[in-house]
Amino acid sequence: MHPRNAAALAYDALAAVLAWCLAYWLRFNFEIPEPFQQGMLKALLLVVPIQAAAFLLCGLYRGIWRYASITDMQRIGAAVGIAAVVIPGVLLVTGWRVPVPRSVFLLDPILLVLMMAGARVAYRGWKEHRRFGRSLLRGEPVVVIGSGEAAAALVSELRHSSRYRVVALFDDSPNRVGRVIHGVPVVGDVARLAAYVVPRQVLRAIVALPAAAASARRRAVEVAQQAGLAVLTVPAFDDIASGRVAISQLREVEVEDLLGRDQVELDAAAIGELITGRVVLVTGAGGSIGSELCRQIAVHAPARLVFFELNEFALYQVCEEFRQRWPTVSISAVIGDVKDRARVSSVFGRFSPDIVFHAAAYKHVPLMEEENAWQAVRNNVIGTAVVATESRRHGVREFVLISTDKAVNPTNVMGATKRLAERVCRSWSDEAVAPGRQAAAGCRFVTVRFGNVLASAGSVIPKFRAQIAAGGPVTVTHPEIQRYFMSIPEAAQLVLQAGLMGQGREIFVLEMGEPIRIADLARDMIRLSGFSEDDIRVEFTGLRPGEKLYEELLADDELTVRTRHPKIRIARDPGEDRDEWRERLLAEIAAADEPDDEVARAWISRWVPEYRPAV
Repeated sequence: MHPRNAAALAYDALAAVLAWCLAYWLRFNFEIPEPFQQGMLKALLLVVPIQAAAFLLCGLYRGIWRYASITDMQRIGAAVGIAAVVIPGVLLVTGWRVPVPRSVFLLDPILLVLMMAGARVAYRGWKEHRRFGRSLLRGEPVVVIGSGEAAAALVSELRHSSRYRVVALFDDSPNRVGRVIHGVPVVGDVARLAAYVVPRQVLRAIVALPAAAASARRRAVEVAQQAGLAVLTVPAFDDIASGRVAISQLREVEVEDLLGRDQVELDAAAIGELITGRVVLVTGAGGSIGSELCRQIAVHAPARLVFFELNEFALYQVCEEFRQRWPTVSISAVIGDVKDRARVSSVFGRFSPDIVFHAAAYKHVPLMEEENAWQAVRNNVIGTAVVATESRRHGVREFVLISTDKAVNPTNVMGATKRLAERVCRSWSDEAVAPGRQAAAGCRFVTVRFGNVLASAGSVIPKFRAQIAAGGPVTVTHPEIQRYFMSIPEAAQLVLQAGLMGQGREIFVLEMGEPIRIADLARDMIRLSGFSEDDIRVEFTGLRPGEKLYEELLADDELTVRTRHPKIRIARDPGEDRDEWRERLLAEIAAADEPDDEVARAWISRWVPEYRPAV
């Protein structure tokens, strides 16, 4: 035993002696009769060894007093409780004829717990005061918005910080006002923030609402900024829950926090049954959505995760990340073009995937609109057809196509080509039979359609950040342009949920919430960067080729059907495209020379009647 642990055992043994004697002393109103004095001392020869054995049995000396916690208190309670039960029985069985009042058997364990637990708490308090006592007065005074578990954990950790000193908590829950958390009072609701901080010269607020609704976080940030405070926030709820970061790893508030959506509720057990122990292939695995899909899939322990990606550097990056974060997940990195049938067939033959997520596509609207229209057709339509055909031929259980809101009544080449890709996936009949291990059931083809994802490749948010860093202006195409936004993790999680729900040929539409005006988004980002519109102006440049003012998701009750998940619907698609339609489409694409953009748009209009070119 370590000398410090031996000293702790010695203290506990001494506490056992004192508690036993004090129990007698209290029982007899501080005057113990002579016969009972002798019995008290004689019983100690049996009581203390039994209690010491219980302490060792319950592992009281594995911990360190400096870090005494609730767990240590529970161990003390268990050890003293065991001894309290054993001691009377042993005295009775062994025939020790000593007069022990029954009240002593009740008082002794209470006193002993108080002495043992109190000593540990006092020692921890003394050590923390020596280490952190001075910092409690030196740190910059800050207020915390929130009083839940995250706020309590943050206050506890910041007690050890020399940088910040929490002086008050604010919460809109009336039940919390007036309470004290780790010595810090909850002084009022968020609306009282300005009245509190201005006279006290507090300059910074920390928003500790990681699991709250986005609207609550946004209001907290706005109130703090109106009070003239610099605003920090705690990490996202998922990061805290997974243990990737500590609650005290504060960061600046980002626009994603204001546009963030409520936490997604998933059927994790069922998704695990879909993925665990199976081979999963993701095309476009190096992209924003593809790589996040891979991360979400890795959590469910697939037998193998196959990354299919054309961009060498993107593939290298996702592989390096997985080797560090998920070293136990078997991965295979495959470079290839989804239009290359021989390569795709070879990969499918080698790995025999059970599930395929097809995220590879050309997605940038202006780039596909000018100079690259036919390449968008070939990549988004032919690429989808090749991967889908090989999935069916090699007995894949489920094929999930990642689509876009721009496929609804498209006004641009990118959206129209994704609409064709959706129809290609629906063109195979449910009862089609493929050779191989899934021949009896065939391959289920489902499509998942959603809007913009925050901070993805090509998103306006990285562009705005760069423009703000350069001193502006921040360029927005139109004052009224609106877009739906979703976080990358949420999109990936809902894709997995939709894939689980698919029975074949559905187009799942993800609930995107309320659309966001891009001009408001730009102004939020300017303000969060510490500037005003006087410092960095917003400049309107006009709509780009193929760009809509508003995106459509077909998310109303007339055009979609509800599912059991509140954030997923199924589009009512009247299309009944079958093999003949698909073969004619693919044959025309294969036979065409490289047409110019005007010819390409005219060709698309024949195949997608709802397509209305904006140029």
